[in-house]
Amino acid sequence: MPRYAQLVMGPAGSGKSTYCSTLIQHAEAINRSVQVVNLDPAAEHFDYPVMADIRELIMVDDVMEDESLRFGPNGGLVFCMEYFANNFDWLEESLGHVEDDYILFDCPGQIELYTHLPVMRQLVEQLQQWEFRVCGVFLVDSQFMVETFKFISGIMAALSAMVSLEIPTVNIMTKMDLLSPKAKKEIEKYLDPDMYSMMEDNSVTIRSKKFKKLTKAICGLIDDYSMVRFLPFDRTDEEGINIVLQHIDFSIQYGEDLEFKEPKEPEEEPDNTNYDDLFQDKVED
Repeated sequence: MPRYAQLVMGPAGSGKSTYCSTLIQHAEAINRSVQVVNLDPAAEHFDYPVMADIRELIMVDDVMEDESLRFGPNGGLVFCMEYFANNFDWLEESLGHVEDDYILFDCPGQIELYTHLPVMRQLVEQLQQWEFRVCGVFLVDSQFMVETFKFISGIMAALSAMVSLEIPTVNIMTKMDLLSPKAKKEIEKYLDPDMYSMMEDNSVTIRSKKFKKLTKAICGLIDDYSMVRFLPFDRTDEEGINIVLQHIDFSIQYGEDLEFKEPKEPEEEPDNTNYDDLFQDKVED
């Protein structure tokens, strides 16, 4: 039986831990088993149980306090993740092997882990060797996406992760429940964007012809190939959460290998009719 994994990614503060917490509660409500693995060595606390925690292997604080290393916060986190990549046997032992596993990997927020460092790509390849079907879930804070240029930078971050990891990816706008009704209406155009019209709306603010041409080329790439779309995520909306989960499940073909039991056919009552007697009666008539 295959196993299933979501790599929950996104910038710091994009709502990764809240997403995991919300999905666990939703899974409990619909009677599904979902586990969480914390892969952020700088995490402080969660409001949900984790089946494995990278801080049992290595912590950022310990690395930063090591006098022989003298790393800052970012360098310390990169060191921790590279140490983790050299010790995947710890993760394998922590995961065990349960049929029909469905695991959320709560990942760190440093964008360089998904753009030019090999750590997360190595993790994906290792999970695939362990028979996991992996989906990337890239989160962006909806409060950050209310301006076109911020939206384009968010799309480029999501696109970098998609290209680097080469796995199915679902992009999500989080914290929709924190937006005002006006902001919610405004952000609808970013969920399924027409990049060319958005470019025209903001053409006045781009004074440099060189950057205007570059921005137009980026918008064309995104629009022509439909490479990035976002789903809204409101943690108070059960139906919306279910829609997000359905998109992810579809991308990793969750449930297709579950055994389907056909309903039993109703047993037919035995036919005790004596056809020889009936035939004889017809002849006599």
